[in-house]
Formats: sequence, structure tokens, C-alpha cells
Amino acid sequence: MAIEDQSRYLAAGVSRREAWSWAMFDFANSGYTTVVITAIFNAYFVAAVTNNQEWGTFAWTAALALSYALVIVAGPVLGAYADAYAVKKRLLFFTTIGCVVFTAMLSSVGPGDLWLAVVLIVLSNFFFGCGENLIAAFLPELAQAKALGKVSGWGWSFGYIGGLVSLGCSLAYVTWAQGEGIQAAQFVPITMLITAALFAVSSIPTFLYLKERALPQEHLAGRSVVREAFARLGDTLKHVRDYRDLGRFLACLVFYQAGIQTVITLAAIYAQQVMGFNTGDTMLLVLVVNITAAAGAFAFGSLQDRMGHILTIALTLVGWIVMVLVAWMADSRGMFWLAANIAGLCLGASQSAGRALVGYFSPSSRRAEFFGLWGFAVKLSSILGPVTYGLVSWISRGDHRLAMLITGVYFIIGLIILMSIDIQRGRRAALSDEIIPGIA
Repeated sequence: MAIEDQSRYLAAGVSRREAWSWAMFDFANSGYTTVVITAIFNAYFVAAVTNNQEWGTFAWTAALALSYALVIVAGPVLGAYADAYAVKKRLLFFTTIGCVVFTAMLSSVGPGDLWLAVVLIVLSNFFFGCGENLIAAFLPELAQAKALGKVSGWGWSFGYIGGLVSLGCSLAYVTWAQGEGIQAAQFVPITMLITAALFAVSSIPTFLYLKERALPQEHLAGRSVVREAFARLGDTLKHVRDYRDLGRFLACLVFYQAGIQTVITLAAIYAQQVMGFNTGDTMLLVLVVNITAAAGAFAFGSLQDRMGHILTIALTLVGWIVMVLVAWMADSRGMFWLAANIAGLCLGASQSAGRALVGYFSPSSRRAEFFGLWGFAVKLSSILGPVTYGLVSWISRGDHRLAMLITGVYFIIGLIILMSIDIQRGRRAALSDEIIPGIA
């Protein structure tokens, strides 16, 4: 699409530069998930930090689960506070600094430094998760309602490109280091510094050009900041019946994101344990899938606004079910590569489409708070899905194919819940209740 045509999808007063600066945050923070969570530090944690102990993988997933649990608690409250005081951008700055600093500090983790690694992963992933909620809350302010899917797709596809840049820079250094005979304990820490630096530099446009359009709201008399945030969140939960379609979609998110988070967290393990991939094969797979995911987010973002939110998400969930079946049946590398690229297309599309639909269902006075609930759902799924996979593989004595097949059930449940959502009713609820009585 020509750049001059993009402005017609943006809200009044939003420039293309500002929309780009918002998308740059997706570009910036994607390096963290790609390098730290998916491709490099997770393997280093199990192999070097825990010295390949049997409990190493569990320790990694437990650290992530703790960080997600903290985001589940803090996300909606931070969102409520951001709405009340119109400080989304300020809070985003602090969460960015937190993630960058603690990611850089991961460079100090050496073999055997278990508790240091756990603390730094918990803190860096906590700040990442909170920032992810806050940047998403800007989406309804930037895009026209009819173009939420398209603009969300721009950001998410740009994010995968950012992940590619961070992983590519890290892999270039790793390849050189291995050629020089440098060991993982020396070169993995440097990739943490590379990732932190790219995150910091790439996020600068966001803080220069993204505007805080929301205005401070009237506050509850006699309440502290924290008590008011909890009171606002409690009020939203009491009025959840007024947003029943949003509530249903959040439940849908919990299930289908459980499947997605399982694939993100454990696909590399599946590739190695079942398909016999080595580390180089796995990194190449992650690179290619990021490209496919970027294409999927961009393409489905455009389709979403034409076909409708529900149908678009339904198509991606059917794609995920197909992917699980292909991966389960795969008896050759070719079949597994096919499954991985189906996952890539669906990954970018389903995550971008979900973020757009939450924005479509959110009243303007509750955007950050409702995106905190979106983060709540996604982080809960990040605990639920991988733990289920781990339990199934443990009980079945290492049957990863069965664990992958069981993962497909989450996508089926999500699809069933999705079919009960009334898109127009959910939108009317958002438009008719811009400010919940009793708060403003």
C-alpha cells in the first residue's frame, strides 16, 4: 500500500509519523521475546545455568510463570491508574527502562547462577508484559474503528521484523564467536547486551512522537492512588455484564492463546526432541517463521477490516488446528517446516486480530484498563498452556507428539467460545458506556 493512502485509516489528528512511532515499539520490544524467551537465553538457561539438570526446563517455565502471574496482578491495576491520570506514556517509559535494564543485567549470568538468572528473568519479563499492555492501549486512539485490524496488523508485522533484526544481529555475533572458539558462557551474555541496546534505541521514536491524548478523569475522593486503581478495577468487574461480549472474548483469548503460548515456548524443544533439529536448524526455523508471521499479521490485518473480526479470528484458529495436526503427523523435516510456517501465518494474524478486537470493544474511558484485562488473559494463557504441555509429556514419559495433540484442544475450545460473541452488541456496549457511572 502506498504511504499516502495510509492516513485514511488513522483517527483524526493522527499523523503517519505518530502511527509509525507507535509501531516502532512493537519493533523494539519484539527482540526481547525472540532472543531471550524463544531462541537463545532459554537454551542457555537450561544447558549452562542449570547444567542440564532434569529440573532445568521446569525451573525456566516456573520463572516465566511467576513473572506472568505478577503481570496478571499488576496489569489491570496499572491500566486503571493510567486511565484515571492519563499517564499511559509515562508508565510505558518506566516499564521500558525496567525491561532494558534487567535484560542488560542478564549479561552477568554465568554457569550456575540460578537464582540471579531467575530474578532477572522474572523482573525483565514482568516489565515487558506491563509495557505490552500499555502500548496496546494506544491503538484505539490512533486508528479509526473500521481500521483497527489494519493498524494493529501494521504494528504486529513491524514487530516481527524487529525480532528478526535482534535475532539476526545476535546470530551474526554468535556465528563469529563460535568461529573464534568462544564458548556460550562468553557469547550468550553479549547477545543480552545487543538485545537491550536495540530495544532502547528502537523505542526512542515512540517517546518522541507518540501523544497522550487521554485526559485525566475525576478521581474518587479520599482514596490513595493504589486504592483508587483497585476501586476502578473492581467497578469494571462489577459491571462486566455490560461488556459480556468483551468478557466472552477474553475467555476465548485465554484458551486459544494457551495454545499459541505453548507453541512459542516449546516449539524449539519439539523440533529437537521429535524431529532431530540441532541448534542451528532451530535458529533458522525461528528466523523464517518470524518472516511468515510478519506477513500473516500484515495480510490478515487488512482482511480483518473487510471480513470482520470474528470471521478473521475463526480462520486463524482453524489454521492453528491444522498446524497442530500436521506437526503431530510430521514424519519428515519437510512436513514440520510446513507446520511451522502455518504456525507463523496464524501467529501474527491471531495475535494482531485479538488486540484489535479488544480495542473495538473498549470504551474510550477504559482503554488502558481493558487492555490490562487483555494482558491478564494472555498472561494466564502463558501459564496454562505450557504447564499442560509439560504435564502431558511428563505423565506420558516424554511423548511430545501427544502433548502437541492435546494442545490443539485449546484452539477448539477457543473457536467454540468465539462463535458465541455478538460483534455489534459488544461495540454498542463500548459506545454507550464511554464512562461508567459512579466513577467520573
